[in-house]
Amino acid sequence: MQMPSTRTRIIAGAAVLAAVGVTAVGAVAVAAPDDAARSGAATAAQAQPQNVVATDHLTIAGAAKAAQAALNAAEKAGQHVSVAVVDRNGNTIVTLRGDGAGPQSYKAAEEKAFTSVSWNAPTSTLVKRLEQAPTLKDIPGTLFLAGGAPVQAKGAPVAGIGVAGAPSGDQDEQFAQAGVAALNG
Repeated sequence: MQMPSTRTRIIAGAAVLAAVGVTAVGAVAVAAPDDAARSGAATAAQAQPQNVVATDHLTIAGAAKAAQAALNAAEKAGQHVSVAVVDRNGNTIVTLRGDGAGPQSYKAAEEKAFTSVSWNAPTSTLVKRLEQAPTLKDIPGTLFLAGGAPVQAKGAPVAGIGVAGAPSGDQDEQFAQAGVAALNG
C-alpha cells in the first residue's frame, strides 16, 4: 500500500479539524442559555418582602477599626491582650493577638465577644445574671467574664467586641469599650 502524498494528508487533516471545530461550536451553541434565561426570566423564585428580614452588620473596616482601638488602649495601659470582633450572628470578623498576649486570651476574647452580642449587654452585667440562672454558663461558646461589649446600631446589636488577657476583667472591658467608642467617633 502506498502512502498518501503530503498534500493529501494536509487536506485530510484540515477536513478533520474543520469537522471537529464545527462539532464543538455546535455543542457550545446548544449549551448556551437562551435570551429568556439571560434576561432573568428563568431565575429562581424570589422571596416576598414580608418573608425577609433586613439587618445591619458592622463592616470589616469598622471591625478592624474597633479591634485596633481596643488593642491600642490595652497597649497604652501596658497590657498584653487579644481582641476579637464578631458579627451579629456571632461569627468572627477580626481577631488581633497583641504582642505577648497569653495563649488562652485568643479564644477567651472570641467567647466574650460572642456572649456580649448574644445578650446585647456587656459581659460584666451578664456575670451578675449567673446568680439567678447558673446554667447560662453551659451555653456553648459563651464566657461569662467581664471583657465583652456589644456594638449597637439603631438600638439593636450588630457586633460584639471581646478583650482578654489583662489582669482583670474590668480592664478587659474598659479596652473593649474603647473599641466601641472608636466606632462612634
